[in-house]
Amino acid sequence: MLTKAPRGTKDIMPDQIYKWHFIENKFAAICRKYGFEEIRTPIFEHTELFQRGVGDTTDIVQKEMYTFEDNGHRSITLKPEGTSSTVRAFLESKQYAESQPTKYYYETQCFRYEKPQSGRLREFHQFGVEVFGSKSMLADAEVIALANDFLTDMGIEDIELRINSVGCPKCRETYRKALQDFLKPNYDNLCETCKDRYERNPMRILDCKNESCQEIVKNAPMMLDYLCDDCKESFEQIKNYLTASEIEYTVDPKIVRGLDYYTKTAFEFVSNNIGAQGTVCGGGRYDNLIKEVGDIDVPGVGFGLGIERLILLLDALSIEIPKPLNDKVLIAVMGENAKLFGLKLLSDLRKNGISSQMDLMERNIKGQFKFANKINAKYTIVIGDNELETETVSVKNMADSSQKQVKFDDLVKELSH
Repeated sequence: MLTKAPRGTKDIMPDQIYKWHFIENKFAAICRKYGFEEIRTPIFEHTELFQRGVGDTTDIVQKEMYTFEDNGHRSITLKPEGTSSTVRAFLESKQYAESQPTKYYYETQCFRYEKPQSGRLREFHQFGVEVFGSKSMLADAEVIALANDFLTDMGIEDIELRINSVGCPKCRETYRKALQDFLKPNYDNLCETCKDRYERNPMRILDCKNESCQEIVKNAPMMLDYLCDDCKESFEQIKNYLTASEIEYTVDPKIVRGLDYYTKTAFEFVSNNIGAQGTVCGGGRYDNLIKEVGDIDVPGVGFGLGIERLILLLDALSIEIPKPLNDKVLIAVMGENAKLFGLKLLSDLRKNGISSQMDLMERNIKGQFKFANKINAKYTIVIGDNELETETVSVKNMADSSQKQVKFDDLVKELSH
């Protein structure tokens, strides 16, 4: 149907866009305060980037990517997440040759073919930050602190930070075998998705939302018990750094994240106010991703934060986003001469930064005042033959209906108050 948006997409209409502007400005301001610089990457990439970066064992790559062949017979994929594209841009621009760390932030559209549900869309918007070049857990603590500051600045208090370590390839292989041995007796009782995960990526079974699978893994061995000495020390460091930063957290050994590239730190900010899918922000460390994509050994850490889910949470918590101040002016005209002068006045007001309009439908004066109410104008300026003769206009305050006579030359000053 031509007049209906595709399933899983949502229009952002003018009566809602102010919320987006407010949140975007808040996020950008906090990122700049932390020394992050903005990056913008294409909305689509070569499919292989996500196959190698996100991982071909993930649900995203196997089931959820929007992939197509372009006219040059190249496989192209709409961006399902922001990190891989940022890594590609970092490598292509050779920023790895500069002094490190490199700190990026971004806002981007992402696309995943999944069942639309509360806060989950097929086209969605995501904030993200990435730090490249540092192996120190100070970088992990920094991105978590930034996310925490942003959510706090938005007025969100009822949210919990959960952290885990997903280890490194060295200790994860030992854990993988232990987890498979534990699951094997109950293999037939796993859901079809988790049966597929059993060989390819058994850690993802811990994150399954299926109740029967959750019951099976209730007493499963946890990665934290299999960490190598280096991963164990790193996890202790991140906990100490968060404590020093006065950031409360809970250790949750079942956090594994849905992307293959994570190593060591994995974290989520979770709320119980937006249903079962309560993760608002999630991220972690990915020390092997850049090497996997570009054969350059550079560590990284970052997070992604869904904007639609954030707005859903703000609404659930009744947190009001302030509407922009009303400074609109409507110039109401009577007669052809008044119309011509109104156009000149319109230009003058706009040049001086005053939001102003004329009625493009050329209604009568009564209709123009109705239009002023429709656009929520703060002031209506009436111009007719009499006003042109006296070089004075009537300025009506639409909130209290008070009126004031103002000379042409004083109008900008009057409306700028």
